[in-house]
Amino acid sequence: MAEKIVATNRKAYHEYIIEDTFEAGLVLTGSEIKSVREGRVNLREGFARIINGEMWMENVHISPYEHGGRANPDPDRDRKLLLHKSEIVRLTTRTQTKGLTMIPLRIYLRDGRAKVEIGLAKGKRQYDKRVAIAERDAERAMEREMVD
Repeated sequence: MAEKIVATNRKAYHEYIIEDTFEAGLVLTGSEIKSVREGRVNLREGFARIINGEMWMENVHISPYEHGGRANPDPDRDRKLLLHKSEIVRLTTRTQTKGLTMIPLRIYLRDGRAKVEIGLAKGKRQYDKRVAIAERDAERAMEREMVD
């Protein structure tokens, strides 16, 4: 299974505590998949919601394909995610009971099909972010000392 990572959401790991991840298929138009293959995707403000028993990814920007002409869809439109019904039901209960949100972590191509890795996330508090930054800085300092 050849896998090519197209875009990652590095900000998500700073802003949220990721509790669980799962994979979903992505419904795209022809010119959108061409843009995805070129890596013209921005996940920074994206999130996923369940509406009427279907899962939708919102606020993800896929730039219009340059050679697409006027048939290019809106770059910020909502896109449907493909999951099994049982997965959607399980995610609905987890987001409603625990107050978790669903954040796209990365978009990748597996065997020519666009996939999204969605993370069940809980927002970090400001002091959590400061602790994470301090730990990262301490690790970097130790690495520098070991190299020198």
